[in-house]
Amino acid sequence: MAMAVLVKRAVVGVRGVLMRRILVGVIAVVILIAAVAAVIWTRKRTATDADEVAPPVNAAKAIPAPSASPPDDGNWAMPGKDYAATRFSGLHQITPANIGALKVEFTVSTGTTEGFEAPPLVVDNTMYVVTPWPNNIFALDLTKPGAPAKWVYKPNPAAAAKGVACCGPVNRGASYWNGRLFLNLLDGNTVAVDAATGKEVWRTKLGDIQKGETITMAPLVAEGKVLVGNSGGEMGVRGWLAALDAGTGKLAWKAYSTGPDKDVLIGSGFRAPYAQDQGRDLGVKSWPPDYWKIGGGTVWGWLSYDPQLKTIYYGTSNPGPWNAEQRPGDNKWTAGVFARDIGTGQARWFYQSTPHDVYDHDDINEILLVDYPIGGGRRIPALIRPSRNGFFYVQDRRTGRVLSARPYSFLNVYKGVDLKTGRIIPTLGMEPAHGRAVRNICPAAPGAKDWNPSAFSPVTGLVYIPHLNLCMDMGVKNANYIAGTPFVGADVKMYAGPGGNRGVFTAWDPVAQRKVFEIKEDLPLWSPALATAGGLVFYGTMDGWFKAIDARTGKLLWQFKTGSGIIGQPISYRGPDGRQYIAVPSGVGGWAGAIVSAKLDARDPTGALGFNNAVKDLPKRVSAGGMVYVFALPK
Repeated sequence: MAMAVLVKRAVVGVRGVLMRRILVGVIAVVILIAAVAAVIWTRKRTATDADEVAPPVNAAKAIPAPSASPPDDGNWAMPGKDYAATRFSGLHQITPANIGALKVEFTVSTGTTEGFEAPPLVVDNTMYVVTPWPNNIFALDLTKPGAPAKWVYKPNPAAAAKGVACCGPVNRGASYWNGRLFLNLLDGNTVAVDAATGKEVWRTKLGDIQKGETITMAPLVAEGKVLVGNSGGEMGVRGWLAALDAGTGKLAWKAYSTGPDKDVLIGSGFRAPYAQDQGRDLGVKSWPPDYWKIGGGTVWGWLSYDPQLKTIYYGTSNPGPWNAEQRPGDNKWTAGVFARDIGTGQARWFYQSTPHDVYDHDDINEILLVDYPIGGGRRIPALIRPSRNGFFYVQDRRTGRVLSARPYSFLNVYKGVDLKTGRIIPTLGMEPAHGRAVRNICPAAPGAKDWNPSAFSPVTGLVYIPHLNLCMDMGVKNANYIAGTPFVGADVKMYAGPGGNRGVFTAWDPVAQRKVFEIKEDLPLWSPALATAGGLVFYGTMDGWFKAIDARTGKLLWQFKTGSGIIGQPISYRGPDGRQYIAVPSGVGGWAGAIVSAKLDARDPTGALGFNNAVKDLPKRVSAGGMVYVFALPK
């Protein structure tokens, strides 16, 4: 009997232990399931104004090229922030946790109402504000309340330049170097200004407005050279990049985008990565007779520089005219990317993104220089860029060879990029011809993204791309060349793409080669982006909203309504009081906003080369302006 009781108690004890263990196991499983569900829910939930939330960023992410992207000193001395064109601020006082307290610290009125695309610069407690035509520079004292002006530089460019500018009398900014500011004027001159006094040091004439040449791009200064390119591809202008001596303003070298090799500065050191870009004098042979002389390929966008390789990287714009039937062939060296030796200008390689460009898909967009992971703990020097044709390119910046090219935006006129040959694959039947207009061409003439640059964050490893969702109808007609007049030969009407939204803000992982999150905006996005180490990304909208989003999720955290549309670049700097500041220009205009700044008739769908039709509601939503807004957290 006693033995039976002991056995029973032992069995009960064992059962109790087993039950407790089972119970503990069940609880653990439930907790695990709940944790997994929470993670899935967190990743799939929809953030404010964002389509999806980012997963954890891959540790094997790209990083800015160290020689081209030094540690942040709190200044903002060139439009791209650094030679790598990251547009990333290492300042981190402003975060998702405190962004709600961000307030206007002061504003600056420029007295202009043209398209305001140039970012402010900040160097040693002075802010420099560059206006669109008449291209004035304001130097503001940041050590005093309200930042009063120290001096104002008025270059007085020729008024006739306004009538020649294709897409508004805009200016994309100045660059500071060695105590001087370097600025391009709309009438084709480049100037150097003493940053302390505002006195002009030298002025060099590079462009001829009688031929339709203007200059709207921001110069890049490197190795004692001021690099300048021209605008005017829609005027039958021949594109070029020039290098001036920063000390004297004298021409060091000039490389054309079309013509014989001696003009393009293609010599024995040239190594094109693909067969179609190899051969003698392709800048002549790939054109009908003499068309290369009026063939476009202007250099009006952004330049990057690798100090280690001593190489400049930049893109060339569309060939002219838009009517591609008039210029059979690949039309070298337009719509592609050049790598050049900074000292001599000699071309090292060229890659043509869009041979025989049919749709005005310039290749002038920003080029970000990174060290790119390729596996096994190895990295290679690469350039990454969201191109106007809609593909996000990763290329070896030593050779130009394409490592990947994936669409980051909706497109239907291309099927892809052949990585073996490097050639883009067009969709058959989508090229306009005489007597045959083509409808629903996507992306439209401004491309998936126009000039407005993206930003790259080494913290997240993501590229933040403000871009467009526009399609168009296009027909062609014969274009006759008359110097200084439009040389286009196309009728275009643009409109919203799939979904009805006209703008998109995309966070792109260049290593995984995919979208991480996407924000849809009603109006076209013409504002550049700014990323910060505080985990924020800033951009503006054409109806005047300045926004801050979470860099990892895209969640809208803060927004402020400015007095005009934002098409200019925001910056971040450290003030003399040690605080982090954010500044952004506000003044709608340029190609996208010409309907407001130039007071175009909204009833004309062909106005502004067809952009009118895409933004015919804009005049009812925003006014012209010209202000800089500066924000900070309360003291």
